[in-house]
Amino acid sequence: MKDSIHKRIAKWPAFQRAEKKRPNAIRPPASSRAPGKIVRIIAASSVLSALILAAYFSANIRRTSASNPEESGTATVTKKDFVRVLRLAGTTEAVKSRPVLAPRLEGAQLNSMVVTKLAPAGSRVKTGDVLVEFDRQAQIKDALDKKATYQDFVDQVEEKRAAEDAARAKDETELKQAEDDLTKAQLEVTKNDIVSRIDAEKNQETLQEAVQTLQQLRQTFQLKREAAAADIRVLEIQRDRARGTMLYAQGNAEKMTIRSPMNGIVVLNTVWLGGRMGEVQEGDEVRPGVPFMKVIDPAQMDVRVAVNQEDIPELRIGQSTTVHLDAYPGLSFPGVLDELAPLGHSGQFTDKVRTFVAIFSIRGNNPKLMPDLSASADVQLSKLPSVLVVPAQSVINDKGQDYVFLKTATGFDKHQVKTGPANDLEVVIESGLHAGDVIRTTPEGAGSS
Repeated sequence: MKDSIHKRIAKWPAFQRAEKKRPNAIRPPASSRAPGKIVRIIAASSVLSALILAAYFSANIRRTSASNPEESGTATVTKKDFVRVLRLAGTTEAVKSRPVLAPRLEGAQLNSMVVTKLAPAGSRVKTGDVLVEFDRQAQIKDALDKKATYQDFVDQVEEKRAAEDAARAKDETELKQAEDDLTKAQLEVTKNDIVSRIDAEKNQETLQEAVQTLQQLRQTFQLKREAAAADIRVLEIQRDRARGTMLYAQGNAEKMTIRSPMNGIVVLNTVWLGGRMGEVQEGDEVRPGVPFMKVIDPAQMDVRVAVNQEDIPELRIGQSTTVHLDAYPGLSFPGVLDELAPLGHSGQFTDKVRTFVAIFSIRGNNPKLMPDLSASADVQLSKLPSVLVVPAQSVINDKGQDYVFLKTATGFDKHQVKTGPANDLEVVIESGLHAGDVIRTTPEGAGSS
């Protein structure tokens, strides 16, 4: 071995000289050979690091599986309180709320109204605060026009009454003159015994004429008063109608500003806004009568749920519940079943399955608790203190008997047990097991014994 090495060393100078004699030979410089060596070193280091990390994680997985037998398909029989719970899904709503509708105007045919001012969603308001204002220029103009018409009729009524007062005074004067003429004619008739026959006949004719004139004036006087009163009444009716339309117009202008009916928080509803669904914003058009907003009192909230007819026998008024909010998983509230509808309604997909409305009142308050949040109500149906509990998937039924696969020194043996109440996750074991026993939970382990 040493001889071969020495021979190679001895040949190296000659090789070097031979290389120098070949001018056409191209030899890579030392600087270009160095990066290749560095790359090989880095690659070897990366492979070694990957092997170390893989070994570390493999050891961790083995330790985790050994320390937590449930993750490897086993479970330990434990003694704890067993609670049977019925979970119902619904939405939150305020106990006290007042809807806000776009105003319906008296005597006006408007397809929509433009929002010029709007209280922001989530803001707190007090009774009397402005919630929304609509463009009311048209209503103000209409109110001014109706007021001018009303004032015109008022002036006509006053003018007619003044003319009637003047005509009445004139008629009364003529009536008084006719009465005086009648009295004078009656006096002249008393002289008929001492005057000539022709004068006596003249006096008699004058008396009859005075009587007829007085009667005619009295009849026409009453007719004139009735006719004047009728004319005045017509004008008064027209005046009152004009006043009503004026008040309607003024009321319409006032309706364009909506104020809060109670203390609470502003909530905007999702409505149809001319081609899209959304919340009303300033500048949008809203049709009359649309409930686009509501004011709610967040101090008292409840959950409205739809209960399947199969779960109705389990529910009773006064049952306690725990309310969870889907938007805030860590937030929960105690609650009580307050209302349960006596009549159900058909479902969306079939008429054979009925659903019943249930109302759960929430005890407590939180700034995050707002209306129209998806929520769940866990109704506590029963509770058994300090009982043996195993996972539901670990119990199998064979020919009417319940079994588990109990861990023994030789493996997992099929072991008969007596079960009690159960829920979706756990089963109560009345006999056959003891606290601390280890059982198989995975289905594939059921065949090993």
